[in-house]
Amino acid sequence: MNGLALLGITIVILVAAYLTYGRYLVKTWGIDAKAKTPAVRKDDGTDFVPSNKWSVFAHQFSSIAGAGPVTGPVMALVFGWLPAFLWIVVGGIFFGAVQDFGSLYASVKNDGKSMGQIIEDYIGKTGRKLFFIFAWLFTLIVIAAFADMVAGSFNGFNAEGQALAPSASAGSISILYVFVAMAFGYFLKKVKWEGWKKVVLGVALIVAMLALGIAFPLYLTKQTWIYLVFIYIFFASITPMWLLKQPRDYLTTFLFVAMIAAAVLGVFISNPTITTPAFTGFVSSTGSYLFPTLFVTIACGAVSGFHSLVSSETSSKQIENESDMLQVGYGSMLLESLLAVLVIVVVGSLTNLSETGVLNETLSGMALAEGATPFTQFSVGVTGLLSSFGFPQEWGLCIMTMFVSALALTSLDAVARISRMSFQEFFEVTDGSEPSSVVKFLTNKYVATVISLLGGYLLSIGGYNNIWPLFGSANQLLAAMVLITLSVFLKVTGRKGFMLYVPMTLMLIITMTSLFMSIYNICMKLFVTGGFVFLTDGLQLIVAILLVLLGLMITLGSGKKLVQAKEKA
Repeated sequence: MNGLALLGITIVILVAAYLTYGRYLVKTWGIDAKAKTPAVRKDDGTDFVPSNKWSVFAHQFSSIAGAGPVTGPVMALVFGWLPAFLWIVVGGIFFGAVQDFGSLYASVKNDGKSMGQIIEDYIGKTGRKLFFIFAWLFTLIVIAAFADMVAGSFNGFNAEGQALAPSASAGSISILYVFVAMAFGYFLKKVKWEGWKKVVLGVALIVAMLALGIAFPLYLTKQTWIYLVFIYIFFASITPMWLLKQPRDYLTTFLFVAMIAAAVLGVFISNPTITTPAFTGFVSSTGSYLFPTLFVTIACGAVSGFHSLVSSETSSKQIENESDMLQVGYGSMLLESLLAVLVIVVVGSLTNLSETGVLNETLSGMALAEGATPFTQFSVGVTGLLSSFGFPQEWGLCIMTMFVSALALTSLDAVARISRMSFQEFFEVTDGSEPSSVVKFLTNKYVATVISLLGGYLLSIGGYNNIWPLFGSANQLLAAMVLITLSVFLKVTGRKGFMLYVPMTLMLIITMTSLFMSIYNICMKLFVTGGFVFLTDGLQLIVAILLVLLGLMITLGSGKKLVQAKEKA
């Protein structure tokens, strides 16, 4: 398959979907451009911060476009590029983008409330409590998987102890990013630059950080990076949005756009051929089945429950005008779908790029080596495309490693904040009574953050390969529950929600099947084949069982309310 043709087809389909189906949702559900949004009415300078649509878009996209659109599509190539492509495009348009926009819409229309609080309003207090437990457990899985990926990408040494300059430089740039972002945020708070001045300053800072990071690499082990990542997301979780999260997301969006633009341009010039088979069968070489594995392996890029948490926990509190929601919610998801297809084109063409000399011997060895991570494969592939423009490969590999790692790092700081907020909201007293001293202690933002990050750290010990199947299943189950909740909200408020019924039903069937398979496989290790380790398999088994139970209880409660709402209609 011609990679350029596949990319061109994707762009046309996604643009058409935004202009037609996206606008249809806006027209069907209705928006009020003159209404005061929660961000404007409740502006507190910390969580509720009214921002222009491009700043919120940057936050939304950089938060949702984590490791998923790179890792998932690469892992799903075991079934061939065609099933992966179809699920990304169909899922992105009719599942993921609808969920992201719907979550943002529901939150803005409900005073900036999180998804759990919306569940309480339309389903009940029990559903709210169950949802926050589920959301909190899910965020621990995300923290564990993404922290392990980032630390592995920044690891300054290979298995033989040899120094890895590109990884060390990428890590150095990431540390610079934190402090520069805070200085950038503080400067903008005082000076209030917007438009071209803000863009020029942001780009200049990025170029300076890249140059300094390449000149002064930081050689640290993976375990050291694990500690640094958790220290960073602790502070990212508790600092005001304007000081770190917003400016970092703004600067990081330039990286994402540059990465996508460079890869697209490289594909247009090199015109690679996808050598990965179109379809390998319903059972992969590793023994996994197309159903449900494909649909939980590719989450980000098709549909991701995590996105609903970003939409309702953070982005909804920054929307300045209701008319911005389509671009922020629906548009950012379609851009992520484009990134996922781009990953398929680049990684699926690695053999062709190697044979045609686009990748030199060193890069080919890295990309095609057994055990090469999806991050490495995509980074090396784009580096090869960039080298055809005369760009030094050493610089290109460092910058691409930084770009791809930034995808996971920006999701990490978002999910750490969401994890803390979910933990706090679970214990939050909503009946007007005075909370106990224990509740006050647990809902302290520092305590809640430490407890959440500790849980994420324990799960990270097993590495992302062990966590990813559980992450995908939990992520998609969360999406199913959110779609059911949105259906109830739309029905109760007199809006049409029929477009959510098929996605929510399919996601529920897929995820429950996958979770039961995960539980079965872990139990086989425990009782039959051996090799069961509590800190990896044991914790995952406990979390998987809890997710199934919580998911079923929330789904049954939501489904009952949806049926009741339909009967009253």
